[in-house]
Amino acid sequence: MTSNALKRYYEILDGDEKAKYLLAKQRGVDANLDDDDDALWRAHDKAIRGAAERPGGPSLLDLKMELGRRMLSECRLCERRCLADRRNGEKGHCGVLEARVSTDFLHMGEEPDIVPSYTVFFSGCTFNCVFCQNWDISTMPGSGFAIGPKDMARKIEARARAPSMGLLGLTGHARNVNWVGGEPTSNLPFILEVLNECIANIPQVWNSNMYLTEDAMSLLDGIVDVYLTDFKYGNDRCALRLSNAPNYMSIVPRNHRLGRAHAEMIIRHLVLPGHVECCTRPALSWIADNLQEVKVNVMAQYRPEHRAREFAEISRPLGMADYRKAIELAESLGLELCD
Repeated sequence: MTSNALKRYYEILDGDEKAKYLLAKQRGVDANLDDDDDALWRAHDKAIRGAAERPGGPSLLDLKMELGRRMLSECRLCERRCLADRRNGEKGHCGVLEARVSTDFLHMGEEPDIVPSYTVFFSGCTFNCVFCQNWDISTMPGSGFAIGPKDMARKIEARARAPSMGLLGLTGHARNVNWVGGEPTSNLPFILEVLNECIANIPQVWNSNMYLTEDAMSLLDGIVDVYLTDFKYGNDRCALRLSNAPNYMSIVPRNHRLGRAHAEMIIRHLVLPGHVECCTRPALSWIADNLQEVKVNVMAQYRPEHRAREFAEISRPLGMADYRKAIELAESLGLELCD
């Protein structure tokens, strides 16, 4: 049976549908961008519900950009809710001020459905994972390079239209734009500005730990085509101990529900040594019980990086017995696994 988990994504690739951000650019909304925050959020909520269109008015993407910029004055993009005034140089938990790109390239190592993927790695992260595989990016928010929205949009367009033999020195064309890090959440306003400058009909992939606020999730509604998520833990204790992520099981499952309601989804679960029963079993069971038509990647790539050797149970590579148990569990739950 053909999977429906990424049906619309493939329709964009085939040219039968438009990427959602393009639709948001084309849709006029009944809003005055000089109004106060409450009025703009009311206009946004009406627009998302399909009401109160205004031809010739600001676009839905314009409205999202304005709300995103305002959120930087008292930053509440992630659920740490630092309220840092990032527009005036105040750093919050993630340490991110301006968006800085650690690296960007055509990624061939992602899930088969999304490769080749034009992957943009941002510096900085909203988590503090002791086993972070990209710790050199996530722990140094000031590293990398700054780039303007217009220049970033031109890079996306070049990747989207490049033939297989290459264009402008590139090595091939991308099936999507994959916003990652670190973590993309701190850079959401910048990403919206990039998309406002972009014209390529290319799917947008949000590759995230899903620790966003509901307001940030609202800004992604109508922009993201595929969520490529991490569902790391099955309880709050492990999330706090290993990622310094309070209230994980209140926030991340909620955002998976919200994300799946307005976009397609691939969920990653990295199996940790010694955490099959406390994390893998409850995480996969929650997915099976609460989400439909999603793909799940049960990952065996764990290796002890960064500070992992300070924590006894994860100070070793993942054993095959743990991984086989995780795969058997996923199959018994009827989850659709990635190839």
